[in-house]
Amino acid sequence: MPCLNWEPKNTQFNVYILGISAYYHDSAACLLKDGKIVFAAQEERFTRKKHDDSFPINAVNSALSSEGIEASDIDLVIFYEKPFSKFKRIIDTYARNSPRGFWSFRRAMKAWLGTKLWMEDEMRKILGYKGTFLYAGHHESHAASAFYSSPFDSAAVLNMDGVGESSTTSIWKGNGNQLEAIEEQHFPHSLGLFYSAFTYYCGFKVNSGEYKLMGLAPYGKPVYADLIKEHFISWSEKGEIKLNLSHYNYETGSRMLHSRAYTTLGRPPRKPEAEMDAFYMDIAASVQKVTEEIVIAMSKYALKTTGTNAICLAGGVALNCKANGELFEKLENSKIWVQPAAGDAGGAVGAALVAWYGYLKKQRETTNDSPVDHVYLGPDFGGATIEAELTRHQLTFHPMEMSVVAEALENKKVVGWFQGRMEFGPRALGNRSILASPLYVDMKTHVNRAIKKREGFRPFAPVVKEDEANEWFSGQIPTRYMLFTVNSDRKSQIPSCIHEDGTARLQTVRKDDNERLYELLDTFEKKTGCPVLINTSFNVRGEPIVCTPLDAIRCFFQTDMDVLALGNYVLFKTDNTNPSEELMTSQSYELD
Repeated sequence: MPCLNWEPKNTQFNVYILGISAYYHDSAACLLKDGKIVFAAQEERFTRKKHDDSFPINAVNSALSSEGIEASDIDLVIFYEKPFSKFKRIIDTYARNSPRGFWSFRRAMKAWLGTKLWMEDEMRKILGYKGTFLYAGHHESHAASAFYSSPFDSAAVLNMDGVGESSTTSIWKGNGNQLEAIEEQHFPHSLGLFYSAFTYYCGFKVNSGEYKLMGLAPYGKPVYADLIKEHFISWSEKGEIKLNLSHYNYETGSRMLHSRAYTTLGRPPRKPEAEMDAFYMDIAASVQKVTEEIVIAMSKYALKTTGTNAICLAGGVALNCKANGELFEKLENSKIWVQPAAGDAGGAVGAALVAWYGYLKKQRETTNDSPVDHVYLGPDFGGATIEAELTRHQLTFHPMEMSVVAEALENKKVVGWFQGRMEFGPRALGNRSILASPLYVDMKTHVNRAIKKREGFRPFAPVVKEDEANEWFSGQIPTRYMLFTVNSDRKSQIPSCIHEDGTARLQTVRKDDNERLYELLDTFEKKTGCPVLINTSFNVRGEPIVCTPLDAIRCFFQTDMDVLALGNYVLFKTDNTNPSEELMTSQSYELD
């Protein structure tokens, strides 16, 4: 990758790089300041449209505001993929399958010819930006997001997703500030699309409900794994996959699977919102098992072919924490790093890092710990802003005392927890969270139905003080970003956060990571003897995680949450029995 003939606008000031992902799903913006991530956020949090794919103007404006700069102060803007390469793949796909898929092709052309091919002009217009504009490859952005954020000097990088421009899986080798592409596999053979096809088959939304398929799997048995291997997917020793394309329909149609797939499986797809039965649970378990086997095969080959003992994972498949947990168990002598925002939103981070290390050739320093100190990279709202919002709605509130919140949790109350800067990525990690006690058998059902308004089978993640994690969980510890499942033999003690198969998608917390959350866990432990809480995202089904104090207050009053800890203040539902019409006006969210 050549170094640009480039100099910062003013060498006396900081170098700002803006990374952008947009126009597919999970649009996001990332701002680097002298190579350090100072801001990153998804556009959905601002627009309240889940998985928003539009240009992330609100995220960009929030990033600029956080640094007190204007668009004219940005030195480089870089987009996370190459539009013309992606356009060529769409044209080639249609040519290969013509005349099938004409109407799907026509819809795609309308979007591409209208905006996507001219996105640089569009983005310059939206931003008012006149400086240098760059493009990174989709999988290059994924690889950069994983390797450059890792603690490794040298590592294999494995990207697994649906499809970028044309790549669906790629292996890279990272060394210092260099990233070298080793091998790649191309559309239409894709592990991500395989998983999404069965997400659709089990009645969930593609590019949204894949985590539901993962959560459903422990309720079933992998009795269809051999059938799936025989008719839907096969792979070589190095993990290179081959799909039986006669069973899939995503190249030319609006459905993921062809009708002949239903004949092979013996039943049609489950209708969204229909009652879940054991058949689809078994399908989910089978697909999950097959996926884990392929991820392990791919990872072992990536380590072997790069000659390294560390591996970094990125792409949407890398958010499969159950597969990550199995991989950790199988790679006993190798180290693993998973980029916390491994999906397309993280492409904004990767693109910015491509510009810093790849184009500007900056040197890289690594430590024994991850250079990603935390993922609290979104906007913050100070105490004055929060107090003004509470006062505007004439709400009764009190100074927050940790012992009062811990006592409420002990007494089976559900707490909305809104603190500090918003998390970047798909997980709520203790700043935009709903917290509850794991000690009650029925708490999972209560939070799913009365708070989250979602399916009852959905599991909840535990958050635990890192220094006591080994007393309650085994396996990959620490796991600070909820990216690995671990085992636990404490289900009888914390029944509401251990899944059907005895695993949990764990978050560990150090005092330095999140002092206020750590203090709450410590206070709860002193009252109950348990340093664990249920931690789920602060939102209802179909809604993005809350961003602003107003988002949090609305969600609080429109659910059966009992307590809201909002910065330095706490509200009790019992003190506020007549909230304003603005707070009680239901927001409309498309079901996920």
